[in-house]
Amino acid sequence: MPNFIETKALTFDLFGTILDLGGSLTPFIDESLNARDANVSADDFWAQWRYRQRIEQYQDTITMLGHSGYLETVRRAVHYVLRANGIDAAPETVEEFMRGWQSLSPFPEVLSALAKLKSRYQLVVLSNGDPSFLDYLVTERVAWDFDAVISVTSVGAFKPHPAVYRGAAGKLGLEVNACIMVSANSFDIMGARACGFRGAFVNRYKLPYEDTPYQPDVTVNDFTELAAALL
Repeated sequence: MPNFIETKALTFDLFGTILDLGGSLTPFIDESLNARDANVSADDFWAQWRYRQRIEQYQDTITMLGHSGYLETVRRAVHYVLRANGIDAAPETVEEFMRGWQSLSPFPEVLSALAKLKSRYQLVVLSNGDPSFLDYLVTERVAWDFDAVISVTSVGAFKPHPAVYRGAAGKLGLEVNACIMVSANSFDIMGARACGFRGAFVNRYKLPYEDTPYQPDVTVNDFTELAAALL
């Protein structure tokens, strides 16, 4: 078992790691698809939406035309996926699909694990989300008082851009190797590890990890196992 005695802070991904995106959004997606007699399931639509959003984020960072923000990449992605499935992407339809993002909820074991981890570590959100959206989600949906909430907006690029991780460590006044990135997104762990962070991969979705030298220090299935591994 790795030794985390030098670790001072846990930086948590929010979307898909703390917040259950699929579980929260698919009921809204299903309702909207049923109203349109769409020939695609809510699960398949969500998988396409999430995949396309990642492409939008990478394109946004690579083209360097100005950071668009998280919700804008979500909007662009659903606009694409609606059209890909033969659904009219009128502004009111896009807005209807976007509405579910205001009702995101955390995975059920998250809060109890955070309560255990706070005795030893600074607990920090490090997210691709827009600052105002993060404030709303942390306060109203997660309802947890984190030590800090850091948005990638401050560096103008989405994860896994190295400035995100180095900038976060700097904001916390810590060396990069005093931080553990906790994420259910393997690219996030890879990016953090390449910058000198430790990494805790919460493999909620039973997916393979990248073929890279930058492997996680620990891999767990959920936050209950995370707390057991880090305490």
